[in-house]
Amino acid sequence: MPLLTPPAPSGTSFTTPRPTGPVPQPAPIPADRLLVEETIPGGSAVSFVVRRHTTLRLTALEAGANISFLCFNRAEPVDRYNMADTLKGQHTSKLTTGCMLYSDMARALFSITGDTLGWHDPLGGHDTAAHVEKKWGKKNYQTARNDWHRNSHDHFLIELSKHGLNARDLVPNINFFSKLSTDSDGRLSFVPNHSKAGDHLDLRAELDVLVILTTCHHPMDTRLAYGPAPIRLQLYRTDPPSATDYCRTYRPENERALYNSELFSL
Repeated sequence: MPLLTPPAPSGTSFTTPRPTGPVPQPAPIPADRLLVEETIPGGSAVSFVVRRHTTLRLTALEAGANISFLCFNRAEPVDRYNMADTLKGQHTSKLTTGCMLYSDMARALFSITGDTLGWHDPLGGHDTAAHVEKKWGKKNYQTARNDWHRNSHDHFLIELSKHGLNARDLVPNINFFSKLSTDSDGRLSFVPNHSKAGDHLDLRAELDVLVILTTCHHPMDTRLAYGPAPIRLQLYRTDPPSATDYCRTYRPENERALYNSELFSL
């Protein structure tokens, strides 16, 4: 392993240009590197650990899919995804290729190394039982069986409890495959069917990361009928980021966040 040295101080990076040249695109996963492949039905929730330098690929299987997503440093779960630092540190209000997901301790949890869509929502939050009932009515398991109406809030609390976590660990989430637009007065509105079947993104873990995700509706979804879409989840082995890695060089803040993760992993 090469000697770790802290990045040189760069001061403000408001004027730092993004990397030049083509943006990396997701490539087919080599068969000998694929570790896991699973379809997650709409309205479901799962939690699992992604090991360092393993990549998680998420694929929309239908138009209008949504993945509400949380992540935590597996070794120290109090060090969790920090929405505010992720956005202000990278001077963005969307997530796409080149962006990193920062933790509370300024470590890189994930790097987005490829993305066919170009815009994922970090601002919209997640739906609750009240949201779902107001939009689409109430259906519980006792009366509707597998057609019951589910929501991300309850799913998150259940999945958190499986790992010794609770409501205080429920932080602002990401909504992959969804987009919010802004009008001239700053009002947010939902963009219907932002994603299409087959859209996907790659998240390379820079630490061992606990992931909790749901496939419920975005809380601002405008569709008339309840019907969350399924997604495909794949894990595959990837190489560590090089000195010229696109995500590392995307912002000076990214280089520092990645250094913090590498230092933590010694």
